[in-house]
Amino acid sequence: MEKFEGYMFTALCSTNFLISCLLFSRVTREQREPYMDEIFHVPQAQKYCQGKFNEWDPMITTLPGLYLVSVGVIKPVVWLTELTGEVVCSTAMLRFINLLFNCGNLYLIYLLLCKLHLREKTRTTSRRVLSALSLSTFPVLYFFNFLYYTDAGSTFFILFTYLMTLYGCHKASALLGVCSVLFRQTNIIWVAFCAATLVAGKMDDTWRVEHTKKRDEKSAPSQIPLSFSGAKRILLFTLEFLTSPNHIKAVLLVAWPYALVGIGFLVFVALNDGIVVGDRTSHEACLNFPQLFYFFSFSLFFSLPVSLCYHRVLRFLQALKKQPLFFLLVTGISFLLVWKFTFVHKYLLADNRHFPFYVWKKLFQRHELVRFLLIPPYIFAGWNFLDSFKSRSLFWSLAFLACLMAATVPQKLLEFRYFIVPYLMYRLHMPLPSLPRLIGEFLLYTAVNVATIYIFIAKTFHWPDSTATQRFMWCDLCVGVNTSTRCALML
Repeated sequence: MEKFEGYMFTALCSTNFLISCLLFSRVTREQREPYMDEIFHVPQAQKYCQGKFNEWDPMITTLPGLYLVSVGVIKPVVWLTELTGEVVCSTAMLRFINLLFNCGNLYLIYLLLCKLHLREKTRTTSRRVLSALSLSTFPVLYFFNFLYYTDAGSTFFILFTYLMTLYGCHKASALLGVCSVLFRQTNIIWVAFCAATLVAGKMDDTWRVEHTKKRDEKSAPSQIPLSFSGAKRILLFTLEFLTSPNHIKAVLLVAWPYALVGIGFLVFVALNDGIVVGDRTSHEACLNFPQLFYFFSFSLFFSLPVSLCYHRVLRFLQALKKQPLFFLLVTGISFLLVWKFTFVHKYLLADNRHFPFYVWKKLFQRHELVRFLLIPPYIFAGWNFLDSFKSRSLFWSLAFLACLMAATVPQKLLEFRYFIVPYLMYRLHMPLPSLPRLIGEFLLYTAVNVATIYIFIAKTFHWPDSTATQRFMWCDLCVGVNTSTRCALML
């Protein structure tokens, strides 16, 4: 990195860490005791700090990656500083681990931007640095830097895994992928995505060679044909590629570390009789296709300053005019998916401490037709999402969309935290926006962060049947209460 860029990035890192520490101090003073999911995570981490690795809370549904990293960081610090008493592995000390992950995420995002936009060398210094700063403050992720949740660490290891893939360090990438799975089992999807990018690269090369020979420039791999004949050609080519021994051999020579991780994960699933550890009653998979629509809408909102412009809206209207039958078909399929595949998790309706509760109550429950009236905005949000990938290759885009579906559709619960990694992947691969747009994005994220942290700290309330102080936040959980009773109280 250039000297000036290095100074700028270091200054922003330091400022970001200082402001985060001040916010951390305020949040911790206001909420000293474990809150929401922390009532499970903190005691479990404290057991690990005491060397009780054979004790496990059956309510925890993720693997112990967060607790192992916490012990690995805290124990050497305690030994060096000779700390004793309650401060060791206290709630505040455990939460501080995520503040360290925040610094790591900022640096990894910056390195990923440098690697992904290597060809954009002119006048990109300030845009890369500001993009990294903005994405590191992505509101849904940034909020959980101040609590003891798995999100910051999970995101850190996924970003690190992908960075190593881009640099061709596939054994290191696979090992980091294992670490990410130890934080959250569904991260195996993004480890698979890293492997899929290698396969997509080989397929792009093969597609390009074949169509160069045929001098068919209209079938360039960066273009996704929106026709039945084009889809048929892509499908036949994919089947031919995946059944070719030479192609499979070429892919495995590079991607074998990821294959080993995948095999190991399948063994875990077989021995565990499923992906979830601990309490499985609230984590049942289903085909909740509208989750894709929620994600597209979520992405449109948070990328609004950098993705939406007059020319893109105009292109969308032109596409509607040129391909009315295609969009009519998409609308029909969307209607069917919303009608037959909308699932509502009991936690969504039973706990009024989380923002999705109010999204569902104030929007979707206003009238039974609302979910259908939102289909046109869904289609625009989806088109805007896909249009941002037009500079990416065909098979890379297909690999990303497949992993996006695998990460969102099986989730019954509308939980914005599940959108963190796919959104960051989407945003990282967008062409670098202009400086004014990046400033707009940063201001949007800052406004949302200020609002959510202020609401968490200042807007407390109490349930009628409990004396504990309740706070509003992003995530969703309903613990220690009868779900049907709580639902009745809230609605």
